Amino acid sequence: MDIPMQVVSFLSSRGLKLATAESCTAGFIASLISSVPGSGACLDVGFITYSPSGKAGFLDVQEETMNRYGLTSEEVAREMSEGALRLEACCADVSVSNTGVADGNAGSVPTPGTQCFGWSFKLRSGEIVSATETKVFDGDRNEVRHAAAQYALSRLEHHFYHLVHAPEQHADRTEQDQR
Repeated sequence: MDIPMQVVSFLSSRGLKLATAESCTAGFIASLISSVPGSGACLDVGFITYSPSGKAGFLDVQEETMNRYGLTSEEVAREMSEGALRLEACCADVSVSNTGVADGNAGSVPTPGTQCFGWSFKLRSGEIVSATETKVFDGDRNEVRHAAAQYALSRLEHHFYHLVHAPEQHADRTEQDQR
């Protein structure tokens, strides 16, 4: 089974709705999900917030967070993902976010291909729990974007099980994988 189909099956079987909050992938995560027949049952909304003002204005990413950690950071990815779930008009239970650098010059900071991800889940209590990761992908601009979108989806189920079904194992409810 391919990754988008697996995610649609996973979300649909649990009655969950997904929101995406994308920067570097520019809607590619939502596009992959929407390519699966029946995805309308589980895809609620997708945000493309490329600029700092978009991140702040639509997803309530704090300017202080962007200034302190940079746009390509797990902290910004977390605020993007959590911000999508906090929107009144959003009916999602799950969100995934991405921010990063798809291309650039060798030796630049952050390293070209660096992608930061956030996965957030709204619990029945209304509490939001999140996980973040940073990963560096090889390839040209579009290869990095494609790999990042696939990766974001591929880790959704993993983080759901670790944060929603076994939260006692994660005191701060944050998992940082450098894979």
